[in-house]
Amino acid sequence: MNLADTSKAVLKRPRPAGSDMAMLVHIYPPGPDLGRCYPLTHGTCVIGRDEDSSIPIHHPSVSRRHACIEGDADGYFVADLQSTNGTFINDAPVDSCLLKDGDYLRVGNCIYRFLTSSNAEAKYHEEIYRLIIIDALTDIPNKRCLLEFLDRELSRCARYGRCLSLILFDIDRFKAVNDRLGHLGGDFALRELASCLKSCVRKEELLARYGGEEFAIVLPETSAESANTVAERIRQLVESHSFRYEKEVFNLTISLGVVTTSGNEPLSPEELIRQADSNLYKAKRAGSNRVVA
Repeated sequence: MNLADTSKAVLKRPRPAGSDMAMLVHIYPPGPDLGRCYPLTHGTCVIGRDEDSSIPIHHPSVSRRHACIEGDADGYFVADLQSTNGTFINDAPVDSCLLKDGDYLRVGNCIYRFLTSSNAEAKYHEEIYRLIIIDALTDIPNKRCLLEFLDRELSRCARYGRCLSLILFDIDRFKAVNDRLGHLGGDFALRELASCLKSCVRKEELLARYGGEEFAIVLPETSAESANTVAERIRQLVESHSFRYEKEVFNLTISLGVVTTSGNEPLSPEELIRQADSNLYKAKRAGSNRVVA
């Protein structure tokens, strides 16, 4: 299915009616509710596990009456209703907060985007397109975007005979993180890791979430030696970073597989990823927390 087809499929979901309104758009987790729009009006909107909630969420990470949104002439305010796992705006815990256009609201394992403007429907469509190419949990490009980017760069690599490198890496023993901190703690670790690495990537490069706890960095016009240097710098950065979830501080390590092509032989994005994944597997077998190229 191409990008246009996917866009059309997602846009069949409920869309806001009217022009001057506010809404919540479900952006995580993926599933049948992805892209669903909840128009907000003046009054109280309750989010929770109860069936009579304005926005019901059937997930154990969500309290029965988790949070509420109240709208009046001054705007829309979100308040936590003494939930078990808390309510977050842009990853910061809140008791009560005025929502601003574009804010991310997290309730349990669900993330919503708050949109309000004189042209809310247009912004809704922009958000749906963003969902197609951006991973909502980590706010970095997703697998679809990665494959399209690799396809373009491999074509340039073959045409001009310039090197292209790919780093594929994942978190070591990530299951233990989920077992110890729960899936919300695991989600936090993925978001924090992505945030930590964003500053390492130049504008002509791409950091993307490939899937699960696996990430990729595409390095156009980068030799094997330079790619190894970048990979080692990233490994050290993650190893030295302190992750803090609620009251627990912990560390993570990653294993990295690196592959470089000069464009002499035609490669598809999937073939290049397969080579990098093979090196990543070797890094795991050699004891993890290392780079293999």
